[in-house]
Amino acid sequence: MGTDIHGGIEFRRPHAGTDYYDGEPWVTAMDLWPLYDETDYAAFGLLFGVRNYAGFRPLAAGRGLPADLSNTLRSELGSWVAQGEMDGASWVLWAELASIDPATTPEHFVGRVTWHEKSQPAIRRSQLVSRPWPAEVLSTVGEPPADSRSASERVEWTTSDLVCAYEPLTIGDVLGPTTHWPHVFAVMKALADRFGDDGVRLVVAFD
Repeated sequence: MGTDIHGGIEFRRPHAGTDYYDGEPWVTAMDLWPLYDETDYAAFGLLFGVRNYAGFRPLAAGRGLPADLSNTLRSELGSWVAQGEMDGASWVLWAELASIDPATTPEHFVGRVTWHEKSQPAIRRSQLVSRPWPAEVLSTVGEPPADSRSASERVEWTTSDLVCAYEPLTIGDVLGPTTHWPHVFAVMKALADRFGDDGVRLVVAFD
């Protein structure tokens, strides 16, 4: 059974904690799903330690829901997490995301190969690969271009039935321009320009 991500982006009211502001300190800016609608365990693992098959050192694993969670996200996530219908709840500040080194890699894998049948482009499969590539991967995707096994950028090729690609397993690739994460980060950065890097966070839970 697959694992999906849910949550939203919050910002902190500039006057929270002062005598003249008595509202909630954190406010939901927008839900996650219009920006991010993928299931990518490499990303889930490196950010939140969920399905961390690639072995990244997670940035923000197992923090749970913030005690000062906004009312909107508490109503969406709180009861599900409390009832055990979701797990892996956590949150991460924009300041932490902005400080990620995009060249970081996991310890044991160098990349991943993805493929789909030409007749079914929506159904994709992927496999983490070490060096040398496992024989079972080569038997599925065929012999890739000669330089792809040590490539530092995405490489694509086709077989008679499949469209295949290899991408290095760096944070920059896992969260990069071919994913939905740049949409999330663009909104968080825009909010951080107004509310500060420590005043914007992403709150998530997984099912």
